Amino acid sequence: MGAVKGEGALDGGWGWMIVLASFMAQFLSLGSPQSVGVLYPEWLSAFQEGKGMTAWVGSMVSGVALITSPVCSACVDNFGARPVTVFSGVMVAGGLMLSAFAPSVSFLIFSYGIVVGMGCGLVYAATLTITCQYFDKRRGLALGIVTTGTSVGGFTYATLQNELIELFGLEGCLLIVGALALNLMACAGPMRPMNLPGYYLKQRAALQRTEEPEPLYTKPTAIIIDSGSDLKTTPGSANNIAAIKLLITKESTELQESEGERNGRILSCSIVARAIKKCMRPYRRYMCETIELLQDRVFMAFCIAIFLFSLGAFPPVLFMEDVAQSEGLIDGIALIPLVSIVAMTTGIGKLVLGVLADMRWVNSLYLYALTLTGTGLTLLLIPVSKSYLALQVLSAMVGFFSGNWSLTSYITTKIVGMERLSHAHGILMCFGGFGITLGPPVVGWFFDWTQSYDLAFYISGTCVLVSGLFLFLATLTCWNRTMEEGDSPPEEDINTSQQKHTLDCDKVASVA
Repeated sequence: MGAVKGEGALDGGWGWMIVLASFMAQFLSLGSPQSVGVLYPEWLSAFQEGKGMTAWVGSMVSGVALITSPVCSACVDNFGARPVTVFSGVMVAGGLMLSAFAPSVSFLIFSYGIVVGMGCGLVYAATLTITCQYFDKRRGLALGIVTTGTSVGGFTYATLQNELIELFGLEGCLLIVGALALNLMACAGPMRPMNLPGYYLKQRAALQRTEEPEPLYTKPTAIIIDSGSDLKTTPGSANNIAAIKLLITKESTELQESEGERNGRILSCSIVARAIKKCMRPYRRYMCETIELLQDRVFMAFCIAIFLFSLGAFPPVLFMEDVAQSEGLIDGIALIPLVSIVAMTTGIGKLVLGVLADMRWVNSLYLYALTLTGTGLTLLLIPVSKSYLALQVLSAMVGFFSGNWSLTSYITTKIVGMERLSHAHGILMCFGGFGITLGPPVVGWFFDWTQSYDLAFYISGTCVLVSGLFLFLATLTCWNRTMEEGDSPPEEDINTSQQKHTLDCDKVASVA
């Protein structure tokens, strides 16, 4: 498994092959989950369950993909993007094909929601991590192109799954889509790592230790003594004449053996305790780093904003078609579903926002907060729209603002640095995963309770609007000045406090 080295590999060359492979990987893996709104009405009619229960399938597939991001990021760090992508292809394809034979919604939650969701999480972590490794100055553009694969996949799969359901039924559709997902293994081929992953470094170190020559000096072997018999020595002990003079009787030998057994047991317990301590060391280090990241005010505000945004913005992707049918605005599914419109404009938004993030005069954190505010206002307008054309326009606006997902890795890198990107991105996606998991079931339960989507969309829009305002206010540099004035440090620590204040301001200002 070769590795690319040197700074010359950044921002070009093989990096564009990485972008192409990552784009196709997200297209094949996340295309069906992004267009799950097309499958949702079919599952409602097939299993005759409530909308809140059936919504768990769509929410779990995206929620699990994000909740398991810390584990997925750890897998990428230890094994590399290529093996992880190959394994994810097996999981995504297997989960989709298994869903074709689901006897109930509960089984569908496991096969489509958990199995496919974990596979998508592995692909997402692998593609974003390796793309960030290969790009620096053009990282925003590269991430925008890669994450556009999800949007293009959602647009394509929405129409494709609609046609496959008409031709082959729901079971045939899932089998064909699962077969297409096997091409993820081919996408893993070009993903050459910049540096060898942790697992391979450990294997190399272990191999080097086994190949080291034996030491020149070895401890003399013990002398075996048996009472009533001649003295016997093991090979290599002929020169140990001094040891022969210190021979002891059988009784003292047995006493020493019992003491040796006790010492051996104590030594064994010490070795086991040391091994357990060594095994737990990485987990303690991981927890310490997690606590350190969560104590960062900017990063914690970003995590909360991601949670509220995911809680409110994901349900429209799942329920938009059902909203149109419930309001009597359209019979059946249109030739270009609303889900496809959301996916198409999301791709456009990812590219535009990715290009804007690379501009020096644009503060990417404030740009992200602006997209959250726009999404919240748009969601509040959905309940008052009374035509299918209005729903199409609002779907396009929600999709464009949802393109801010391409900024998450970019902003995370600016906040915590490249070294802690995988760890911080995993925590961030975990917050988003909980929001996505809870959002659609809550909206479905509100519909089952009120027989209307109005109240649910008002709550969703409010959550997203609050997330945008909270992120904007929490990252203002004036908070640093307030904290500095309230602390009133002693005279000898003034320079240190001013230096810390400057670093905090630079951190917020550098997120651009």
